[in-house]
Amino acid sequence: MRIDRDTAAVVTGGASGLGRATARALAQAGCRVAIFDLNEEAGQAVAGEIGGTFCKVDILSEESVLAGFERARAAQGQERILVHCAQVSRGGKTVGKDRERGGYKRFSTEDFAFSMEGILVASYRVASISALGMATLPPLEDDERGVIVLTSSAAAQDGQVGQVAYAAGKAGVNGLVLPMARDLMDLGIRVNSIMPGIFATPPMLGVPPKVLETLAASVPFPKRLGKPEEFASLVLELVRNSYFNGQAIRLDGALRMPPR
Repeated sequence: MRIDRDTAAVVTGGASGLGRATARALAQAGCRVAIFDLNEEAGQAVAGEIGGTFCKVDILSEESVLAGFERARAAQGQERILVHCAQVSRGGKTVGKDRERGGYKRFSTEDFAFSMEGILVASYRVASISALGMATLPPLEDDERGVIVLTSSAAAQDGQVGQVAYAAGKAGVNGLVLPMARDLMDLGIRVNSIMPGIFATPPMLGVPPKVLETLAASVPFPKRLGKPEEFASLVLELVRNSYFNGQAIRLDGALRMPPR
């Protein structure tokens, strides 16, 4: 798909990290970009920087997501590009030691379900609502109407200790991609996901420097954390290259994560 000034995009989680880098890259390429995020101060700042639109959106709420799309479309028109980076989840071992009470405890079903809602269900919610709008657009070259990029994780294939919910949710995101691409093929809407490895996002940069050094050394090549701009670069390629469809793509410097 060609990106130009007539192309509108929505980026969830666009106030920071991978989403912020993606919003900047799309705007630099010529898109009109709407940012969905709960962090109003940071989201407004990014939107102001790129000349975009900020929409305060809670991805756990259908009503909030619908209202966000309504506002974004009123400001910039129906989006042809959706990049979903936002997520919420909780971590814990299936069964682990209870350090407070002694003995063992399990990762609760409620915490697991919350993570599924914040990763898998939210991905479907945002993608399906966007696709419904994309279906109304006139087709472009190859009868293409839109492209959806979901954010999975290398943990979808290499889930570590304590990531039972996170890894399952991200694997579910990859599981959405092919059937959703097939569901939407007659409408000219493509669907792909990216599985980033260890990236220099705010949560990751908050860990101690020694831990960061160890993580960087674990990447085969290049021996560093991924840059959010590299994630954004792949998003642009997935948008521009219309033969990418139904794919879950690792972006990780050949990293394969160990159990711990």
